[in-house]
Amino acid sequence: MHEGCSGSFENGKQVVDKVRMMGFDKQPMPIPMNIECSHCGSTFEMENFSDKCSCGMVYGVTPCHAFDPANVMAAGIDY
Repeated sequence: MHEGCSGSFENGKQVVDKVRMMGFDKQPMPIPMNIECSHCGSTFEMENFSDKCSCGMVYGVTPCHAFDPANVMAAGIDY
């Protein structure tokens, strides 16, 4: 899958799986980000490395890439 900070992910499920595997999914990000939900279009504040919109769309970002909203990926509803 992904090794260190130089790797990349094919989809949001891989990102969320990686963050969960590392135990970072419930940890707060250094700087929360406002994310526009790709499912319902609402904006929510992503506070943890894995978080979800009010409609249930789960998003993830690795700690190495948590400073750029472009690296946040959607994994699916209630993933």
